[in-house]
Amino acid sequence: MFIDSHCHLDFPEFSERLPQVLENMRSAKVSHALCVSVDLPDFPNVLRLAQEHSNLYVSIGVHPDYEDTPEPTLEFLVETAKKHDKIVAIGETGLDYYRMGDRSYEAMEWQRQRFRTHIRAALSAHKPLIIHTRSASEDTINILREEGAQTIGGVMHCFTESLEVAQQAMEMGFYISFSGIVTFKSAKDLQEICKQVPLERMLIETDSPYLAPIPYRGKTNEPAWVANVGEFIANLKGISVQQLANQTSMNFYQCFQIDRNL
Repeated sequence: MFIDSHCHLDFPEFSERLPQVLENMRSAKVSHALCVSVDLPDFPNVLRLAQEHSNLYVSIGVHPDYEDTPEPTLEFLVETAKKHDKIVAIGETGLDYYRMGDRSYEAMEWQRQRFRTHIRAALSAHKPLIIHTRSASEDTINILREEGAQTIGGVMHCFTESLEVAQQAMEMGFYISFSGIVTFKSAKDLQEICKQVPLERMLIETDSPYLAPIPYRGKTNEPAWVANVGEFIANLKGISVQQLANQTSMNFYQCFQIDRNL
């Protein structure tokens, strides 16, 4: 069985077809999925999904690229994460300088402060982090180190950075998660990195409704298609699909401190 370690089932793309999406998961042998929070106003909807479906988990956090949204406080993140058993992670959080445009480095300090708040919340709540980094890997790694994130770990979601960044993250106890991007013909460099990331440190995800893998590229992605990501990576690494599915599922439970027998 596969597990989708990162999706957004509360997004509008799924509002009218969620039962079918969940059935598609079962048919594709995708047992569980982690629905990741991106802002506070929509968090109750994400949490409700996890509470209504035994095979869904949830995180709490505010995406680093969301500016016009309520800012999370340390107290709120910690209290909420401790209050609900289905919350298994803090995030997604991190840094995203991709759209900073003409703004100065100093003008992005709000992102760095938000990131630090999430890391501190994760340490206090004893929950792993879900890290988003884009055009900001050096600062991301440095802040994780400065804040002591190696004591809690987590996952580098939708990984597209260098092997060096992957190694630095793994040294701090983070898993590396690959999305449908790894299946793209243009992703040769990422495929080479994927070959070198140990299976024991790897997760797979869809980031749905985005980034549908081959052969569904261009369509609305969904958790069932994490199986396609897993199959591609298994072939890439020269191992069986079953081995890939078993190990990445075990990694998921370990990363997010979930008792797989519950």
